[in-house]
Amino acid sequence: MTTVRPAAVAGSFYPSAAQQLGAAVAGHLSGAPASVSCCVDRPPKLLVVPHAGYVYSGDVAAMAYAPLARWRERITRVVLLGPVHRVPVRGLAAPTVSAFQTPLGRIPLDQAALASLSDLRQLERTDLPHAPEHSLEVQLPFLQTVLGNAFTLVPLVVGQAKPAEVAEVLERLWGGDETLIVISSDLSHYLPYAAAHAKDQATVQRILHFATDLEGHEACGAAPLNGALLAARRPLPLDEAQVRELERIEQAARRETATTGVPTAPGSTSHREGAQ
Repeated sequence: MTTVRPAAVAGSFYPSAAQQLGAAVAGHLSGAPASVSCCVDRPPKLLVVPHAGYVYSGDVAAMAYAPLARWRERITRVVLLGPVHRVPVRGLAAPTVSAFQTPLGRIPLDQAALASLSDLRQLERTDLPHAPEHSLEVQLPFLQTVLGNAFTLVPLVVGQAKPAEVAEVLERLWGGDETLIVISSDLSHYLPYAAAHAKDQATVQRILHFATDLEGHEACGAAPLNGALLAARRPLPLDEAQVRELERIEQAARRETATTGVPTAPGSTSHREGAQ
């Protein structure tokens, strides 16, 4: 039997009628500057996207989502994390339902990915915090529009969780170009425009420098964002093929050193590939 989380904020955060919603999302996407899609030769790995009502943040969200249209054949899974606003959670919570519904249709959940997290003590399976939560839901119509209906979803709400707890979850789900990670977070709240602009610019710089100690007054999704940035800055684990390639490079470097007497530096790893 298919169990579905119905849309909770359709009609308030975004239009409830499918035709009106599709037109609203298309309008936001069409207004995204062309420059946001240029000079990108691979899908982004991690997006930070606001979750206010579309009338407030739809244009900003569109700037994150518009470039994904060209990658809709490659991105087949979205790992979506956001903060809880109504139901307290210790750690992270994954739903037990099999799909999320919006006026644009159903999105199936990646049950295998969710099952892979079952041994993590910081994660519980419960639908209670998901039922009223808007931080994940408002992202879905944009994702449905730019990626179509061929992707699966891993939705996780984050409450009181340490960066390392969130990072451990994301490391299991990181994947390759087929997996997109979206962190749903607004930045400052309730400040005059000039003050908000200055504060948000400072927060953006901290995000770009992989800060993992962001606080709620900087980003309401600080808990998932800190964990994502911690995961993004760790060395990328190597698979067997990559290990063999590094061994080949190191052997070639040793041969070059034996022949010329000049050491050659082998390859190295730094931040995870694709974190943007």
